[in-house]
Amino acid sequence: MELRHLRYFVAVAEEGSLTVAAERRLHTAQPSLSRQLRDLEQEVGATLFIRSARGVELTPAGQAFLEHARRALQSAADAVAAARRAARPPKPGFAVGFLTGQEVEWLSHVSHLLRGQLKDIDFRVMSDFSPEIGAAIQRGEIDLGVCRVEPQPDVTYKVIAHEPILVILPRDHPLAARPAIDVRDIDPASFIGYTGTPHVLRDIVTRYLRDRGVVVRPRHLLDGIATGISLVASTGGVTLLPAYVEPLLPRSLVSRPLAGNPPVIGIAAGYRADNPSPVLHTFLENIDQLIAARAAPGGRPGQPG
Repeated sequence: MELRHLRYFVAVAEEGSLTVAAERRLHTAQPSLSRQLRDLEQEVGATLFIRSARGVELTPAGQAFLEHARRALQSAADAVAAARRAARPPKPGFAVGFLTGQEVEWLSHVSHLLRGQLKDIDFRVMSDFSPEIGAAIQRGEIDLGVCRVEPQPDVTYKVIAHEPILVILPRDHPLAARPAIDVRDIDPASFIGYTGTPHVLRDIVTRYLRDRGVVVRPRHLLDGIATGISLVASTGGVTLLPAYVEPLLPRSLVSRPLAGNPPVIGIAAGYRADNPSPVLHTFLENIDQLIAARAAPGGRPGQPG
């Protein structure tokens, strides 16, 4: 018994027709297929098919044989795949973590910078809150992080852009009709504040409000952009978020710039200087290209850092 006998048997059983299996699945002549099936039945010692003008049906012996035939074919395929994997040297890995939402901004730029090496590496991408990205770099779980500057003892940061912080509010909110919004005109009770997770954003906004004598009384707190967008949409409140959230806003929400001199928030590339990865070395050698690409026309508005 050969694997081809099992493939022929499974194809005919699944198609219910010698003609269809021969023409569409096996690309062989029907007489040859019939002969192979007869040889299989002789070797098994049981009739596997009932042949009729309407096609073929499995006998009880054929039904019992089908499950094992499928399993044997899968085991053979798994064996081939395992052998091929063993024959190939493993690719070096390179993992990049993004502050959730920033992959929309930066993944294409990072991929373009590493385009000459992508086919030779196991390139992994993940996203999470900024503090978690910083911690993952520190632990060596990822090679590169695109996040806020998160204090970690062994992590080096290179600021690659600054983004303006915008007002996010419902499309039908009275302040949405203004081209720019003075933060002092926002209802303090409608302001959506921040948990400790986005602490860099929280601290920047807190200083900005304090410098303008604004005291807010938030009833809701966001821990990330997804939560912030959902809270604005569901409560009709207002919050301040970095400009990279604009493409993620639903139609019911809009963004407006802050009047005057708005605050900005940095985005940085974080890495461990003791990481020997040649892919990381290539990235760092060309990081100025990344900054220039982000600041070029067609990139998101912002100032390269």
